[in-house]
Amino acid sequence: MDITSLQNSRVKSIVRLRDDKRQRQSDGLMLVEGFDEISLALAAGHFPRTLLIAPELITREIKDISTEIFTVSTDVFRKISYRENPDGWLAVFPVPRASLDDLKLSQSPLVIVAESIEKPGNLGAMLRTADAAGVDAVIVCDPRVDIYSPNVVRASRGAIFTVPVMETNSGQALVFLQRLGIRVLAATPSADEEYTRQDLRGPLAIVVGTEDEGLSEFWLSQADLKVKIPMRGQVNSLNVSVSTALIVYESLRQRGQTVPQVESNQS
Repeated sequence: MDITSLQNSRVKSIVRLRDDKRQRQSDGLMLVEGFDEISLALAAGHFPRTLLIAPELITREIKDISTEIFTVSTDVFRKISYRENPDGWLAVFPVPRASLDDLKLSQSPLVIVAESIEKPGNLGAMLRTADAAGVDAVIVCDPRVDIYSPNVVRASRGAIFTVPVMETNSGQALVFLQRLGIRVLAATPSADEEYTRQDLRGPLAIVVGTEDEGLSEFWLSQADLKVKIPMRGQVNSLNVSVSTALIVYESLRQRGQTVPQVESNQS
């Protein structure tokens, strides 16, 4: 066992990366925990700086990883872990560095733009939707959450590595979309038309805001079209990740795309 002491300097460094946004930004590093999440990152072409394994917890193996590997005791792993039921896998990855100009979009791109997102769980769920639906990219404008925090990685189930994610400001995002001729759709309760009654085919950016404040006037004034999701009950808003998923899949339906179905083994 390489590391058994809770006071080990490497253990303390990893705890700082887990808990401190400024440390992650300063070091340009992030934590990824879990066999599935690390496997997705590797498959997407990302490679860890360091891999920590708790032999007493792991049940599966990742082979042929060319990186620094340490075995740690169960107590040490539980100290550095950010999951309730850790599976013994944790890695330190460089934070992906990319700009809008690096994006490679399809001929008729579908993009999600999230303005001022503040909850890791919402951003993670949106990334999972983007992965499932084959969205070209997620552009996060003026975020209030660290998009590479452990909580976002956990909520995305590793989709943060499978979908191009860009962080920028709203002005730069709009210029990028307009330059490529991508229509801007604003999701807002104040819209007159429901989302199923608008043409969502062709190059499209679905722009969403927070539940509390909605979209800023910047996006509302620049939108090519505005849509709302019908609310039949007493509450006046849906979770932003749910709203995003509804509009994304309506766009897929209109484009004639289908989502692959998993065959059931049940009779």
